[in-house]
Amino acid sequence: MAIFFLVWVLVLPFVIPCKYSLAGSVSCPFRANWLNCNMAKYENKTKETDASVTEFIDSVDSEKKREDAYRLLEIMGELSGEPAKMWGKSIIGFGSYHYKYESGHEGDSLRLGFSPRKAKHSLYLMSGFDGYEEIMSRLGKYKTGKSCLYINKLADVDEEVLKELILASLKWMDEKYPRS
Repeated sequence: MAIFFLVWVLVLPFVIPCKYSLAGSVSCPFRANWLNCNMAKYENKTKETDASVTEFIDSVDSEKKREDAYRLLEIMGELSGEPAKMWGKSIIGFGSYHYKYESGHEGDSLRLGFSPRKAKHSLYLMSGFDGYEEIMSRLGKYKTGKSCLYINKLADVDEEVLKELILASLKWMDEKYPRS
């Protein structure tokens, strides 16, 4: 039994690659915790780019989706006070913040954003929706994910209530991740 343990702890960590770890600080199942994992850290694929926001919106097939996208661009830009930037190939973001998890994983993400997807508009409210039940009850027709608000068209929701929700999310973000 002792020989098996020594092989497991001293030999296998150098033979089996550390493919199960996404971040260097996450321990690998085949390595003892005191051994350093040499696997590259996870890198966020959705990053701010220099692509043109208006060119992206103009490339949206549906005229109604384009109109809604320009209105969301106006609303989010006004409420956030931040310029619109492309994040990845299809997300329009306003402002950014730096996060760091207990695992050691860290990166940058958008404070607020949206994407005019074919099926529905995806609005990215990083605060999530816990604690906003009263606002959500007045919003209109929508679906949610963890931090995503999905709407078919802007006319399906009350624009003033949407603004209230966006401002609440931005306030939460400013408290959790103060702007520099």
